[in-house]
Amino acid sequence: MKKIYIFLLGSLLLTTACTTDLDQAPPNLASSDSLTDFDGVLNAAYFYQLGAVTPMAVMGEFRADNAFMFEAPYTEFDLFTQNLTTMEDQFFGPLYTALYKSILSANNVIENSSNATQVGEARFLRALAYFKLVLAFGDVTVNLDASPSLTDTSILVRQPKADVYNNVIIPDLNEAISALGTVIEDGRASRYAAQGLLGKVYMHMRNTQAAETNLAAVVNGAGAAGISLESNYADIFGAANEGNSEIIYSTQILSSIVDEYSFASRFWNWFVGDDSKSDYPVDQDLVAAFNASGAADTRRAVTLHADGRTAIKFPKDGGLGSEHDWIELRLADVILLYAEALNENGNTAAALIQLNRIRSRAGLADSSATSQTDVRQAIQDERRLELAFEGHRWFDLVRTNTVNAEMGVTVSPNYHVFPIPTSEVRSTNGVITQNTGY
Repeated sequence: MKKIYIFLLGSLLLTTACTTDLDQAPPNLASSDSLTDFDGVLNAAYFYQLGAVTPMAVMGEFRADNAFMFEAPYTEFDLFTQNLTTMEDQFFGPLYTALYKSILSANNVIENSSNATQVGEARFLRALAYFKLVLAFGDVTVNLDASPSLTDTSILVRQPKADVYNNVIIPDLNEAISALGTVIEDGRASRYAAQGLLGKVYMHMRNTQAAETNLAAVVNGAGAAGISLESNYADIFGAANEGNSEIIYSTQILSSIVDEYSFASRFWNWFVGDDSKSDYPVDQDLVAAFNASGAADTRRAVTLHADGRTAIKFPKDGGLGSEHDWIELRLADVILLYAEALNENGNTAAALIQLNRIRSRAGLADSSATSQTDVRQAIQDERRLELAFEGHRWFDLVRTNTVNAEMGVTVSPNYHVFPIPTSEVRSTNGVITQNTGY
């Protein structure tokens, strides 16, 4: 499952000297007009996704009610004030830098490669990068050029997130769906990865009709592509289970490959309590949610330590923790999104069938919910337990407009997104603007 990185050690861009992260180009790769083999450039686009792993994991869980920070100033994740900007070097800067590097490498492949599969993979990666940027920051700068101008600052102006969805992410994913095969090979993007991500994108846009169509294609076609729910929840996680049948797409991690932090991605150490900033990171609200689910729920023992204070879904594995791949999309996630779309589109009975597939795997009886409102809540509750510590919770709360209800506090919509790195604002003399409230 690690073949993507075969060419990385010898050819990958690791440092640049540009004034903004949007202008970075691979100086140790040949210019695009002299390249005939874009494998290395495509691998760079995959590689740079590594830098987004830890920030998305922390933002998705510690901003929400699944985990909390203990040490200041990291406690700002729970306070919803302008002071979150102090986290730039730790989280938002690496995320921003890594994703725009991935985008630039993808642009190079899209513009110049004659290999349709390579272009399809690059479009998937570009869409994935912009999707993460929109989730994190809202409106963002858009660059679709392999050689962006270093003098035209107008290209840095942030574009409305709706335009990024409609003009970049959705077209890229549709192109990827057309270009890629259904079989997952060597951990690379596939048609179902693109279609599943497209379904998720539409759910974030609250276009449940379009979401249902794409999610149904994945759910109904998964079996023929070798994608299926693992019968044992525990078999999804851990370094020994990488590439299992449930994983549709993951960002691959090797302890020997460094990311924007100059060491291998260690998203897992935030959850197991290995960082003093949060020795016991599990929010007791999540423990209460598992308690409410009942003792039969097999996911608790896989997700939480027995004391309910640390998370063990991605265990250290005797020092192999740094080998954990980051799961971007798995079948259970898609099934629950599909259930949600069906319910929102008025087909509550069909939604319950999908919801109960996940509950059954967890050792639980069928849901007792019947009304559309109750099923909506049941699906949200199930997503929380099923996907805990996989980076979804905060973004699910924002997507479903349930931040205040679930967090138990009134949170300004300004703080539904995170601060643009102040270094980007300053280096562009304010052409790249800061999010309101920061």
